[in-house]
Amino acid sequence: MGNCHTVGPNEALVVSGGCCGSDYKQYVFGGWAWAWWCISDTKRLSLEVMTILCRCENIETSEGVPLFVTGVAQVKIMTEKELLAVACEQFLGKNVQDIKNVVLQTLEGHLRSILGTLTVEQIYQDRDQFAKLVREVAAPDVGRMGIEILSFTIKDVYDKVDYLSSLGKTQTAVVQRDADIGVAEAERDAGIREAECKKEMLDVKFMADTKIADSKRAFELQKSAFSEEVNIKTAEAQLAYELQGAREQQKIRQEEIEIEVVQRKKQIAVEAQEILRTDKELIATVRRPAEAEAHRIQQIAEGEKVKQVLLAQAEAEKIRKLGEAEAAVIEAMGKAEAERMKLKAEAYQKYGDAAKMALVLEALPQIAAKVAAPLTKVDEIVVLSGDNNKVTSEVNRLLAELPASVHALTGVDLSKIPLIKKATGAQV
Repeated sequence: MGNCHTVGPNEALVVSGGCCGSDYKQYVFGGWAWAWWCISDTKRLSLEVMTILCRCENIETSEGVPLFVTGVAQVKIMTEKELLAVACEQFLGKNVQDIKNVVLQTLEGHLRSILGTLTVEQIYQDRDQFAKLVREVAAPDVGRMGIEILSFTIKDVYDKVDYLSSLGKTQTAVVQRDADIGVAEAERDAGIREAECKKEMLDVKFMADTKIADSKRAFELQKSAFSEEVNIKTAEAQLAYELQGAREQQKIRQEEIEIEVVQRKKQIAVEAQEILRTDKELIATVRRPAEAEAHRIQQIAEGEKVKQVLLAQAEAEKIRKLGEAEAAVIEAMGKAEAERMKLKAEAYQKYGDAAKMALVLEALPQIAAKVAAPLTKVDEIVVLSGDNNKVTSEVNRLLAELPASVHALTGVDLSKIPLIKKATGAQV
């Protein structure tokens, strides 16, 4: 049996040993490996970056000037399988500080050897080139240890014999001299150049004023054009905003109408259901009882109808019998009246004028009654006359005119009657 060992990307796991004296070695980083109990050995090696501070003190340059140089190196163990195997052979089982010491000794040795071949000026003025040279010289040696130099920089360079400060003073004096000469020449050239510049300034000023005026005019024209364009765009934007607002309002109204339509449809559906429920309720509570009552009333009406029809038939038969009886009576009376009229006509024909006169005389009371009918509504008649003979004469005159009036109406001459003839003759 055994264990499963895991390792992160900043560590390397080395599994060695195995069955039957196997010398196979497994190198794993950022993964896992299987190790048998008792017969397999596991070791770990850090792959993290190591910072090494290199100090070389009192090292003479090619000119014999002693210098103190401090450098900083960033190194790490490489992860290529062959190089990782080399590093494991040399550093496996050692801690990080031991590895740093080995690399430090190598870097300091190369740094001392390179310092002995360069001048102070080369070291001080071109530190990057110096550091690059150290990296290139030391890289093969540390690479054979399975270690990679990521970076190497010169941190500090100084000396205790004031060589660097003297070098700086000389350079400072030269720079100061050149600066004074430059100032004098600059002042001279400045005076000449100032006069030329004043002339050029005036020329440029006049041209600039002209250009400024032209620019102002062009600016105003461009500004007017821009203002007009801005106003147009503003108006278009306002119109577009209002149009969009109207469209949104229209959409909102359309949505509201759709909502109202949906609500109305639901209301109609509810009302339809309510109508169906009410209809069923009416059928159950009103229509069915009403139909039963109607059927009962219809049966009663049918019986009443038959009764009325029978009564009507009996009444009609009765009326018909009565009519036939009355018709027979009227027929008998008509025949009697006809017989009477026939006899009367024969009597009138036989007696002639005398019969006619008898008829007229029989009708006179009726005629007089019709003529005097309006006078029945009169309460009192007052005759205004102071002479009694005058009233008598008026009555006589009316009697005298009566036969003529009757003759005009009936054609019968009453003046032939002796009594009337006597009355009218006496009047005449």
